[in-house]
Amino acid sequence: MPTLPRLIVATRNPHKSSEIRAMLGDTWEVLDVNDFAQLPVIEETGHTFLENARLKAQGISRLVAGWVLADDSGLEVDALGGGPGVWSSSFGGEEGNHAKNNARLVSAMRGQAVRGARFRCTMVLAKAGIAQADFCGTVEGRITDEPQGEGGFGYDPLFIPDGYQLTFAELGQNIKNRLSHRAQALTQAVGWLAGQAQN
Repeated sequence: MPTLPRLIVATRNPHKSSEIRAMLGDTWEVLDVNDFAQLPVIEETGHTFLENARLKAQGISRLVAGWVLADDSGLEVDALGGGPGVWSSSFGGEEGNHAKNNARLVSAMRGQAVRGARFRCTMVLAKAGIAQADFCGTVEGRITDEPQGEGGFGYDPLFIPDGYQLTFAELGQNIKNRLSHRAQALTQAVGWLAGQAQN
C-alpha cells in the first residue's frame, strides 16, 4: 500500500486541523503540531493574515521534515471597519474563547443596519524554513443578531453565507467545507502541491 503524502498543519486548534483533514479525505496524512513533542508556540506578531501565516509556516517547517501548511483566518465585519480581522480569536478579551468573542460581536453589532461581513483565510506552504507559496480564500455573508446553531466553531453561529438563510453553525460541516474560506484556500494549496509532485 503506497505511503500517503504528509501535510503538517501549523496549528494547535483541533477544530482547524480536523476541518482540513475532512476536506482532504484519504489522500493525505494530516498531522498538526499536537502530534510532535515540544514544538514551540510561534507568536503571531504580524499585522495581516499573510504575515501571521508565514511566521507559523516558516517557524514550524524549520523543526519538522516535509510540507508545513499554516493558515491565519478571521472575520472582517464592514460595520467594524474590517474588524476584528487578525484579532478575531481574541476579540472578546480572551484568546480562543468563542463565547466571549461572539458575545462582544453581538454587542458591537446591536442596532447596526450594515450587516455585511466575510471570512478570510490566508494559507502559506513552507518547507525547511522557507515559504514556498501562499493562497487566499474568502466567503461573503452577513452577521445575525444572535447566535444560531450548535455546529462549527468560532463565529459560525453568527455568520450567514451569501445565498443561504442559515448560519454556518446550522448548515453543517459538509456544506461549510464546500463553501468556506478555508476550503477555497486549501483547494488552491493542494493543487499547487500536486503540481510540485509532478515536476
